[in-house]
Amino acid sequence: MKGINMKKVKKLKEGDTVTIVSLSSGLLGEKYCRHSLEIGLKRLNDMGLRTKFSPNALKGIEFIKNNPQERANDLIWAFKDEDTSMILSAIGGFDTYKTIPYILENKEYLSIIKNTNKIFLGYSDSTINHLMFNMLGISSFYGQSFLPDIAELDSSMLEYSKKAFLSLFKEGKIVYKPSKFWYEERNSFGADQINIPRLAHKEKYGYLSIQGKNKFSGILIGGCLESISELFINEDEIKINQKYNLFTEKTDFKNKILLLETSELKSYAKEIKEMLQKISETGCFNQLTGVIIGKPQNETFFFEYKNLFTKFFSQFPNLSVVYNINIGHAYPKMILQLLSKIEIDIENQTITNFKNQFN
Repeated sequence: MKGINMKKVKKLKEGDTVTIVSLSSGLLGEKYCRHSLEIGLKRLNDMGLRTKFSPNALKGIEFIKNNPQERANDLIWAFKDEDTSMILSAIGGFDTYKTIPYILENKEYLSIIKNTNKIFLGYSDSTINHLMFNMLGISSFYGQSFLPDIAELDSSMLEYSKKAFLSLFKEGKIVYKPSKFWYEERNSFGADQINIPRLAHKEKYGYLSIQGKNKFSGILIGGCLESISELFINEDEIKINQKYNLFTEKTDFKNKILLLETSELKSYAKEIKEMLQKISETGCFNQLTGVIIGKPQNETFFFEYKNLFTKFFSQFPNLSVVYNINIGHAYPKMILQLLSKIEIDIENQTITNFKNQFN
């Protein structure tokens, strides 16, 4: 990322087109998701946005699973499309890493990405797409995707999540405080759940300091912990990571803040520890300014994780670590711009994202 002249990402405006892509799972193309798709499209239209789909986005689970090259082509198609201002991930999954070689080995594709200024928003498995963009010096946005967030089955988006999405229409900084409520994941996503609210709980803890300074800042990188750790565990992903340096010992971690949020898998604390140990082999925790960690979905293993993080990060006394951030797989969700400046203030319970401020 050093020496790259980064482009400022333009804000959304009324009349802009959002293109939805399926880079991981093809769930959005299944008939049983039709009701969710229609809800999500109406929400985007109600915000004054036009919508379209990349050519293969709605071809279903099996096609998307078996055709990673077409997924890669879809991403580039969205970058090339003159109408598209924002590229929105449909949902996460497990194997978007398979798209990486088709993009990074193609000089034309690289040129298109580097010379096109568009918003990319996704989370979960989209972490791998973010790492690719960020390695290329392209800023992207982490925190939400189409099906889980825009297409929320209740009568409206979760208010905190909606405000975060609407921040994409604004320039300058955005300040997040902890959500007053958190929400459980649904057990069912059928049409019978339309207009049914999620189970809500009052937030008890806010942003929790695990160690280090109560106020610190840096440039944000990272994403889903499980997705990053697979780059060190899955044999195929290890090869791709080492070849393309998505997250390795060659990554520039200086003055960075690493976002780590845990997935819907609700991994045991022992497994989380193993993931952190794998990631630490890059030397990142000796170089980073700080780590911010998402609230676990449904607050599952909340204190087990807290105890683990307290013990694990004590090995790195110069690192500032904060836990229980509203982002990723827990509901509701903020949106943060990767490769831009972020400031965490525990005393005032704020996270400030300075959009398009790259140093």
